[in-house]
Parts: sequence; structure tokens; C-alpha cells
Amino acid sequence: MVSIASLWLPIVLSAIVVFLASAVFHMVLKWHRGDYKKLPNEAAILDAIGREKVGCGVYMFPHCDPKDAKSPEFKEKMSRGPVGILTMMEPGPFNMGKYLGLWFVYCLIVSVFVAYLTSRTVQSGTDYLAVFRIAGTVAFMGYGIGYFVDSVWKAQPWSNSIRHMIDGLVYALLTAGVFGWLWVR
Repeated sequence: MVSIASLWLPIVLSAIVVFLASAVFHMVLKWHRGDYKKLPNEAAILDAIGREKVGCGVYMFPHCDPKDAKSPEFKEKMSRGPVGILTMMEPGPFNMGKYLGLWFVYCLIVSVFVAYLTSRTVQSGTDYLAVFRIAGTVAFMGYGIGYFVDSVWKAQPWSNSIRHMIDGLVYALLTAGVFGWLWVR
């Protein structure tokens, strides 16, 4: 069995490689520029939300208690619309440093899980491709699979989820490559 401590270099390096690849996707290729749409008459909608002092959180509208989901009133609200999910964030300037830092921590966490599961299934000295397959599968589970759920339950457009899953596949392949290359011999 390979110790997690002996995999510190592929853990850190794969997190860095994924972090940099995501920067290329988002800032150079602008692959995700179409993920969010602008609201029509945005100023009026922002004013209405602001007047209600809606705090941070995730809101579903129209909202109902599950016991009321079959009521004629709720069915009417759903038919009339609008129907949606609203995510509210803290007001103020967008703190890109905070989000990039959290993204890097997430990359490290995924790499630690990749190291853990790969080290429990692959021995030291195993060839590149065997390490690559296990590490890549685990990394894809961390970076890509979860976006499917967003389209199923949160009304994310499938095109958004597919783009994120493609990102996740690229990140998984990069992670697998680093682990295969630096695997304990």
C-alpha cells in the first residue's frame, strides 16, 4: 500500500495544473461566457429584490410546503409563473481572490481523495496507465459528475452542465496524468 504522505507532490502539482487549466477555460477561451443570462429589465428586478431585503441564500419560487404541493392555489402559481431558483450573495464588490482561493482548496481536496483511493487500489511501481485509469476516474467523480444533478434538480441548462462536465473530464485527465507520471516507483 502506498502512503498518502508519499503522494504530496502529485497532490499539490495536480491541484496547481487543474487551477491553471481552469483559468485558461474561463479567462482565455471564455468557454463559460454564455452560462449566465442577463435579466430583462434588470434594474426594475434588482430594485424589487432590494426593496424586499432578500438575504443570502437559495430561494425557490413559488415556494410551498410539500403538504400544499397538490393544492389548487399552488398549482395555479406554478402554471402562471414565474418559476425558478434564485441564489442571493452578499452585496458588495466581487471578491475574486476569495473564490479563487476556495477553488484551489477544492482542487487540493479532490487531489487528496484521488491520492487516497488510488493509493488503496494501486501498488507502488504500478505502470503509468493503471495509475492513470484509477486516478482519472476518481478525479472525474470530483470534478465532473456533480454537474449532472444541477440540470436534473436545479433547472441549469443542459448546455451549462455539459460544458462543466467537459471541464471536469479535462481536469480529471490532467490529474490522472500527474499521478501517473509521479506515482511512487
